[in-house]
Amino acid sequence: MTVRVAVNGFGVIGRRVADAVGMQPDMQLAGIVDVATDWRMQVARERDFAIYGATAESVTALRAAGCEPRGDLGELLAVADVVVDCTPKGVDAQNRELYNAAGVRHIFQGGAKHDLAGHSFVACANYESALDRRSTRVVSCNTTSTVRTLFALRQAGLLGRARGVLVRRASDPWESHREGIMNTMVPEPVIPSHQGPDARTVLPDLDVVTIATKSPQNVGHLHHWIVDLARPASRDEVLAAFMAVSRIAFIRVSDGVAALNVTAELMKEIGRPRGDMWEVALWEDILTVEGKELCTHRWTQASWSRRRLMPTRPHGGRCRCSARISAFGSGSWSRRPLRRPLRAPPSSNGCSGTPSAHLMTAHPRKSLPRWGPRNGGCPTNVLPPDVRRRSSFGLMYTTVLYSTMW
Repeated sequence: MTVRVAVNGFGVIGRRVADAVGMQPDMQLAGIVDVATDWRMQVARERDFAIYGATAESVTALRAAGCEPRGDLGELLAVADVVVDCTPKGVDAQNRELYNAAGVRHIFQGGAKHDLAGHSFVACANYESALDRRSTRVVSCNTTSTVRTLFALRQAGLLGRARGVLVRRASDPWESHREGIMNTMVPEPVIPSHQGPDARTVLPDLDVVTIATKSPQNVGHLHHWIVDLARPASRDEVLAAFMAVSRIAFIRVSDGVAALNVTAELMKEIGRPRGDMWEVALWEDILTVEGKELCTHRWTQASWSRRRLMPTRPHGGRCRCSARISAFGSGSWSRRPLRRPLRAPPSSNGCSGTPSAHLMTAHPRKSLPRWGPRNGGCPTNVLPPDVRRRSSFGLMYTTVLYSTMW
């Protein structure tokens, strides 16, 4: 059974979701929807995507721009099994009524409120809870990063309470000419900032408080954490806990990866599509453990930060597609893991059990082979054959898709 996926909104997230869906052997991109007629839709036309307008007016505008739309959103929903909503905040709430009326399963993004779907999703933490749901929300990049790392510690029996300061980027790079700040820092006006409470929509029992501030750069978000461990632990034990969870990767100042911009450059050099980083990057040689206290820095890519979400969205799609368990027969695909380098058996929660790995080549415990010839922009000598053709950023949404449609 091939799942037909509609992507509503063709911006930073939507473009990556469309790529990822197109690379899944059991999914088909039914079409993309937008109100824009700019370069994004011109690119979509050149790539032979089925283009639809969000409204009758946008269909007319797209036709005038030479984008050859096939109809409006309602017509796309009629031929789709699931829709990934990548529209701006506020628009998604209006769309939900359309999706429900059409009987189409749907996935929202981190900008949406938790109540919109009644479920928030991070693949490594709560995959099973998304099975058979009609709707879910893939949380934001910062919340995903927070959940991945705190889940790693909790899984190892190490997590007590966590306090984090998030230095956020000012804008998405492609929109930095429209918005952003310069020569200042802007604190989020409430404590806790929204990321901590948002993490509890995924793992309700977390003892986490976050404080956030906006910084005058658009490379990525930088998190500073102090964690009270549940018991005294060694540094090696904490590193092992992080290494046991998929999509946490180590970087080192000693390798020259000393700042956000260097990490972004590294992603381009190792052939990541669009320079995206899919893992949470954690500075291994800065991480400090003293008794029951852990101090660490980690990097979350910004609009770019949306990239971190992509390995979860296909999983979310697989959860949304978990309806396949009841509607399409066998649910074997609903637990199909999306792996990163250094394969390992999938864990019981449907996520890859792949150990974390240093992003360079000489991790003292687990090292990646040196990056070799590339296939589709990805290093071919480190990715397993069944994943080499897959796009990373869209993987998070396709994960959700499999959860919901299978």
